[in-house]
Amino acid sequence: MEVKNLCELLGANPYPGRGIMIGRSEDGAYAVTAYFIMGRSANSRNRVFVTEGEGIRTEAFDPSKMEDPSLIIYAPVRVLGCDTIVTNGDQTDTIYDGLESGKTFEQSLRCREFEPDGPNFTPRISGVMHIENGEYDYCMSILKSNRGDSSSCQRYTFSYSPAVSGEGRFISTYVSDGNPLPSFEGEPIPVTVSGTIDEVTDSIWQALNEDNKVSLFVRFIKIADGTYETRIVNKNQ
Repeated sequence: MEVKNLCELLGANPYPGRGIMIGRSEDGAYAVTAYFIMGRSANSRNRVFVTEGEGIRTEAFDPSKMEDPSLIIYAPVRVLGCDTIVTNGDQTDTIYDGLESGKTFEQSLRCREFEPDGPNFTPRISGVMHIENGEYDYCMSILKSNRGDSSSCQRYTFSYSPAVSGEGRFISTYVSDGNPLPSFEGEPIPVTVSGTIDEVTDSIWQALNEDNKVSLFVRFIKIADGTYETRIVNKNQ
């Protein structure tokens, strides 16, 4: 599969929905991840990312305008020891609890499925970055309906070991805008990873559709010692 430019992909797509990119910096020194959310409804757009411990959570920008917190208020990022978990929903907690109890990433997600938001049945997309003793690998997952059939859940897990320098993988909830919204198809897309944390943050934020983008999280984790830098951008200020 051809390695793509993430920002070109995002710039050509007005509504990928929520997206996760995980990879490794060009110099090999950093594990890199980015997670963004978009919204078409006022309720979805009324959100910001805020820090919570070593991770983040979504929060209503204006609590008085929050209509329904289900599916939009959750912790997208949590850290458990050597693992950084990134997802588009409350399955972050499911993965965290599963890993803590000795389950694998894949086993932890077997009890979950796509979101109950028919007719879209939004996929649950997830990733975990594992950094230990100077080594780095990661996994990604998508739980989706069988072409809109809510009675059937398809579960796919992808493992990347070791993580390749200058390369990442990108997965989003939707292929593009639509009604109903078409679910992501195929394996996570290989994309180039280059630049500093600020360059990566700025380029992704600028590439996202101006009307639909809501928030962006980017983290660079130093593989040698696990220290990290984080950037958060919220459209609502």
